[in-house]
Amino acid sequence: MVKILAKEDRIVVDPKILGGKAVIKGTRIPVYFILELLSNGWTIDDILKEYPHLTREDILAAIRYAAKVLREEIIVKT
Repeated sequence: MVKILAKEDRIVVDPKILGGKAVIKGTRIPVYFILELLSNGWTIDDILKEYPHLTREDILAAIRYAAKVLREEIIVKT
């Protein structure tokens, strides 16, 4: 089953791709990898130079997806 996230048609979750991790559609590049690059100081332009098959919208979709996941995260106090 492939799940394309509503509003983020660029982000796909498919159990057959990287064990169901969220990836940029049509690639095996996980959202977390894009976030790691950005957190290590890469710019969007740096990523696009290194991965020319990606688009600026792909990178922005990955950021929006991560924000959505964190916004909906349930915190359990122990």
